[in-house]
Amino acid sequence: MTEGPGPSIGNQHATTDFSMKSLTFRNQDVMPALGLGTWKSAPGEVGAAVREAIRIGYRHIDCAAIYGNEAEIGAALRAVFDEGEVRREDLWITSKLWNNAHKRQDVEPALRQTLADLQLEYLDLYLIHWPIALKPDADFPESGEDFLSWDEAPLTDTWAAMEACVSKGLARHVGVSNFSRSNLDRLSEGASITPEVNQIELHPLLQQNDFVAECRENGIHITAYSPLGSRDRPQRLVRDDDPVLLENPVIGRIAEKHGAPPAQVLIAWAIGRGTAVIPKSVNPKRLRENFAALQLGLDPSDLDAIAGLDKHFRFVDGAVWTMEGSPYSLTDLWDD
Repeated sequence: MTEGPGPSIGNQHATTDFSMKSLTFRNQDVMPALGLGTWKSAPGEVGAAVREAIRIGYRHIDCAAIYGNEAEIGAALRAVFDEGEVRREDLWITSKLWNNAHKRQDVEPALRQTLADLQLEYLDLYLIHWPIALKPDADFPESGEDFLSWDEAPLTDTWAAMEACVSKGLARHVGVSNFSRSNLDRLSEGASITPEVNQIELHPLLQQNDFVAECRENGIHITAYSPLGSRDRPQRLVRDDDPVLLENPVIGRIAEKHGAPPAQVLIAWAIGRGTAVIPKSVNPKRLRENFAALQLGLDPSDLDAIAGLDKHFRFVDGAVWTMEGSPYSLTDLWDD
């Protein structure tokens, strides 16, 4: 990783201070710590969810081209702007470059398509979704022939094109998602901009304390995805013996102690670590409950109990990228 000054988290630096509500970038742009995730939010539901979330007070919306719902989100955003509910500058909008657009010449067109779908002139944050490259005509791989290797689509080339998008004003900040320590190092060779965010799976069963601290020391903010255990993840990612995080008895006892739903405990824990967190819901009641996690404080005994849950368990393990004939392995993805 490229060394750099650590990012600012609210006005605090302690990792268990639950007053942390935002993450500040070097240019003083501020990303709200709590965002609305839109992965798996179905067409016909996601637009209403975005509008309801904004009414509740969410100001951070996390999107991606591969989610297949950016056009509906864009219509919702246009409506709230036109009706004066919020201004564009009041919102933090993130999206992600999909794996089939890693070639240098494909990055900007992919971002421009996302901007067209979202009806925006710029993104606040644009991320490389995975350190995995696919051929341009492959959304998901059906065989090893659908992949491009790092020699064929170097991460350094992809990143140079991401940097060019910043210089053109198409994205204010750029970062990555699902990047390990070694992949951050690989991408950063010759980089002009250090990745400003790494969006990774984080929850009490996968805490990654050392990696989170290392990213922070190198000026990289962290956004936690699947913070509630992604119970509605695609069936291809589900194994028979997977734990159900929202039903974990330790989380349940803490929730009962505070008179809060388990989801609030998980969200409050993520925010208290100094990370951003993007729980997904299209249910108005759950949207309000999740937002109320900003007011929930966990005490040292709660944090000690949660610390004991770490099993280095991934709900999204990346195995889909390691099929026979793929140039990638799980070691390439996760360093473990």
